[in-house]
Amino acid sequence: MSAKNRVCLWYDGAAEEAANFYASVFPDTHVTRVVQSPTDYPDGKTGDVITVEFTVMGIECIALNGGPTFPQSEAFSFQVETSTQEETDRYWNAIVAGGGAESMCGWCKDKWGLSWQITPKALSDALTHPDRAAAKRGMEAMMTMRKIDIAAIEAAVAGASA
Repeated sequence: MSAKNRVCLWYDGAAEEAANFYASVFPDTHVTRVVQSPTDYPDGKTGDVITVEFTVMGIECIALNGGPTFPQSEAFSFQVETSTQEETDRYWNAIVAGGGAESMCGWCKDKWGLSWQITPKALSDALTHPDRAAAKRGMEAMMTMRKIDIAAIEAAVAGASA
C-alpha cells in the first residue's frame, strides 16, 4: 500500500472473506496482502489471518481480525455513487444477499455489519437541485425508500408520480 493514511475496518475473524467479497462486487477493488499472525493473540492463534490489505474502489483499507469487542456501526459507511438503476440494484443486491440487511434511504449493511450507502447520482442531483421545491420533493421521495428508485426520484423532482 502506498498511502500513509487508510481506513482500518475491524472484523471478528472474517477479514479475508469480507475483503474477497468486496473485490468480487466492486470495480477497482482488490486484495493486496494477507498477513498471518506470527504469534498467538487474544482472539487468535499463530498462523491465523490477522490483517488483510485491500482497496475498495480506489480507497486503501486494512481489515483487522480483532475479535468481537468492536462491532461495525452506522457511524462509518462507504458511500458508492451509481449511474444507473442496474448498477444500483447490482451493488445493493450483492450487499444484502447472504445475511446483509436493508435500511432506509439507500443504506444497507453487509453480512459483517459494515454499512454502505448505495447512492445514485440522480439522488445527489435531486437533493442539490436549484429549485428548492424540487429538491424537497426528491428528499421526501427518498425518505420512503430502502433501495433508491431512480425513476421515482426523478419523477418526484419533476413533480409527477413514478
